[in-house]
Amino acid sequence: MQMSLGKRADYAVRAVLDMTKHWQGGTRRKSRLIAQDMDIPAKYLPQVLAALVKAGLVESETGPEGGYRLTSAPERLTLLEVIEAVEGPLESSECVLRGGPCHWDDSCAIHESWSGAQDAMRQRLQETTFGHLLRVDEGLESRRR
Repeated sequence: MQMSLGKRADYAVRAVLDMTKHWQGGTRRKSRLIAQDMDIPAKYLPQVLAALVKAGLVESETGPEGGYRLTSAPERLTLLEVIEAVEGPLESSECVLRGGPCHWDDSCAIHESWSGAQDAMRQRLQETTFGHLLRVDEGLESRRR
């Protein structure tokens, strides 16, 4: 089993982390700078940013002083919100064993365990804020120096 972020979620998390790094002072970030600093394909980033704007997590402004910035403090923005803004809900209605819809009245043998694991992952992503991720990232950066 492979658990990883899709490309859209990967790029969205990187972009939001970049905006988190520049949160102080309300600095707007140009998409080309986000792409450059976070190693995101410049042609793909506007699609990801548009999804974040649509979800209300990021705001954009055009013009020479324009760019993108978070709509709320990094301490209030969660990893789950960003991932779901670009990937959709994390829950699956597909049965793990049969590949068909899983119904409570006719659930498979691993339904309860699998649902519990999904709930735990959602909870952990909901508890993880970008303020926390910034502190972790800064700690990792300081060790590389």
